[in-house]
Amino acid sequence: MASAGTLTLVSNRDTPHRADTAPPVLSVTLDGMVFDGKPVLGSIDLTLAPRETVAITGPSGVGKTTLMRIIAGLEHRHDGHVCRPAKLAMVFQEPTLLRWRTIADNLRITLGLTPQQIALALEQVGLAGRGNSFPDQLSLGQQRRLSLARAFAGKPDVLLMDEPFVSLDADLSDEMMTLFERLRDSHPVATLLVTHAIPEAERLATRIMELSGQPAQLKPRQH
Repeated sequence: MASAGTLTLVSNRDTPHRADTAPPVLSVTLDGMVFDGKPVLGSIDLTLAPRETVAITGPSGVGKTTLMRIIAGLEHRHDGHVCRPAKLAMVFQEPTLLRWRTIADNLRITLGLTPQQIALALEQVGLAGRGNSFPDQLSLGQQRRLSLARAFAGKPDVLLMDEPFVSLDADLSDEMMTLFERLRDSHPVATLLVTHAIPEAERLATRIMELSGQPAQLKPRQH
């Protein structure tokens, strides 16, 4: 019997794989959710493996944001259980920034970063030297960059992203996805991404799930 951590070879491949499987960093088991007497979410089972990126697609109004809020611990009107790590970050559809505070303060207050850590976080997203500016002095794309900087600077085990590139034009959306890919590659984080855009899901995700039906259920997307 192989001991824990033993490396095994899969046939016809040269890359070694661990014989043991790491436990999920996020697990969701919901019996459902009812809002104003109307079933919104049905039975849902979801796990997220370390460093995995899972995309959730589905029609508008089906409950994708509600599911993300449940997972984040922001919505409690549901039956079921969510096992989430202590270090979790969320990027919302709109940048949720402290507009009366400087960019540096948005990182210092929320994360307790040092000036050196703030400078590095801003440099990684192309905002070097903007620490004394205020969010309203940034373009929408730059505000989205700041949201990503804040999310990754906290070194989360799980990152939740609720349509983070919505309302951006094609070029800027591509630029932001490239930035996300670069940040993800340099941080050991698992990501759960909600998006309407199938090409976005296909580009960024290792697995695509679809939320559909009434009440909504989560299933692997059929190609």
